Amino acid sequence: MNNRELLELTRKISNFYFNREFKHEIKFNSRLRTTGGRYFLSNHNIDINPRMLTECDMDTLIGVIKHELCHYHLHINGYGHQHRDKDFKILLKKVGGLRYAPTLKASYKNIYVCQNCGKKYYRQRKINTSKYACSHCHGKLKLIE
Repeated sequence: MNNRELLELTRKISNFYFNREFKHEIKFNSRLRTTGGRYFLSNHNIDINPRMLTECDMDTLIGVIKHELCHYHLHINGYGHQHRDKDFKILLKKVGGLRYAPTLKASYKNIYVCQNCGKKYYRQRKINTSKYACSHCHGKLKLIE
């Protein structure tokens, strides 16, 4: 799915569930790590975490889009658009959007293991194994992945 297909899907969801048009941009943003999506108050655009599509099913992606559209339509119409607002909670329940994005698997590029005790260390970046040692037994670390 590309950004244009995402925009078409969002417009269909907006028309069907909210009976209103979505007139702004929606796109995938790979910089999103901990959230399913993000609504921008300043320009009314929406960013979606692409991992919602690749690691979850289509229902999850649609749930995240509904969640962000709740922020969008409430803010455009001058109602409470924050998570704690009653208007937001009622509309989210009505359209069947997700309250929280599902927890995604952490992706680690490097796994180090202690050669003495076998403790594993998961890291995004490589470390200098001559500088660092095991925190339990001070053994030597070895890169396994």
